[in-house]
Amino acid sequence: MMWLWYDWQAAAVVNSDGSILDQDNWDGFYDHRLVVERLECIAQGGLTPEARLLLERFPEAKPLIHGDADLPEAEYPLPSDEALQAADKAAIALANLGVAQAAGDPDKRLEHLLRASDEMRSTYLTMESRLVEWVGLFLPEARFGRDRTSLAKQVGEADSLETLSKKLEVSLPPVGPSKSEWKTLREWGESTATFRGKLDRLENAIRELAEQHLPSLSIMLGPILSARLCVEAHGRMRLARLPAGTVQVLGAEKAFFNHLKTGAPPPKHGHIFMHPWISRSPRWVRGKISRTVAAKASIAAKVDAFGGEPWGQEAVDEIEKRIENIRSANSRPSPRRG
Repeated sequence: MMWLWYDWQAAAVVNSDGSILDQDNWDGFYDHRLVVERLECIAQGGLTPEARLLLERFPEAKPLIHGDADLPEAEYPLPSDEALQAADKAAIALANLGVAQAAGDPDKRLEHLLRASDEMRSTYLTMESRLVEWVGLFLPEARFGRDRTSLAKQVGEADSLETLSKKLEVSLPPVGPSKSEWKTLREWGESTATFRGKLDRLENAIRELAEQHLPSLSIMLGPILSARLCVEAHGRMRLARLPAGTVQVLGAEKAFFNHLKTGAPPPKHGHIFMHPWISRSPRWVRGKISRTVAAKASIAAKVDAFGGEPWGQEAVDEIEKRIENIRSANSRPSPRRG
């Protein structure tokens, strides 16, 4: 029985008695870049040139990396002090390379952007709600409806409550805030408007990165929802490998586990519910549309992950046409059985 021992700087063939039958050393360690290449090669399960050469001479030898427990005891050609210093420098370079690669990972970048966006949106909505209640205390006739985003800017630009009431076209109350209170309210409006601007810039960054990293999925579902699915799946490649049924309920894990635990109805959709194709459809047809959207989203993710031709608007139009057919075929809820 023979073994092929090797590390980054040498290789040797040893028999069961621990005798070295042949060996080959590498002396190019003065260039730490070459050492880095060798360490990467070994980390990926490859053989060094010295190991490959000895394996050609002794094809029956079993290759084992230095430190393997199956290797017999022998006087293996270990590195010199100079070689060890070169290995230390190479290890530092490898660590820096790993950090750089992590910094360039779009999946990680999307995750941080999306988490930051969620946290910022939560804070912004709290600030906006406070502003609406505060202004409504002095101007109860004001009606903001769904469009509250302009209120913060209007409050921040108004020099008095009277000016704000004219902008909102409501009457001025008999009792208004003091100068200090109005100043505080105005500053709150300015802060809310500033926060909204930061949130918009953050979401624009998400859109830009998602459209680069997930072009097909982004044109189908929109970049924000695509980024959310990617983050929920822990990366583009993992998202591409998920079955359509799992993509359909991504984000509904709590409801799914509750279904398994208590027997409650299983969730029909997760994050994809945010898409208008589903959220604006009648309740009784959302499940069917969710399955269709999830199936197409799964294909789009595979196209993005495995280098396929990115989808265009024509593909999206075909999906939308299919969804419209589902709506037309299910214009009324099915009668309940039993």
